[in-house]
Amino acid sequence: MEFSESLKSLRKEYKIDQNKLASELKVSPKTISHWETGYTEPSIAQLISLSKIFNVSLDELITGK
Repeated sequence: MEFSESLKSLRKEYKIDQNKLASELKVSPKTISHWETGYTEPSIAQLISLSKIFNVSLDELITGK
C-alpha cells in the first residue's frame, strides 16, 4: 500500500474529514487531498505529526503495513 492509500484509510478509520485533519496540521484541505491522491507528499515533520495523530509508526504510515 502506498502512503496516499494509507493516509486515506487511516483518516476514514478515525472518522476525520480532510478539513479537520488540515486544521490540525495547519495546512489547507487541498494539501490533504493532494497527499491522498499522490500528487504531493508531506514533509518529514508533517509525517511525524500524522503518525502521532493516528497513533501509528512512521513505517506503518508510509507503507501501510
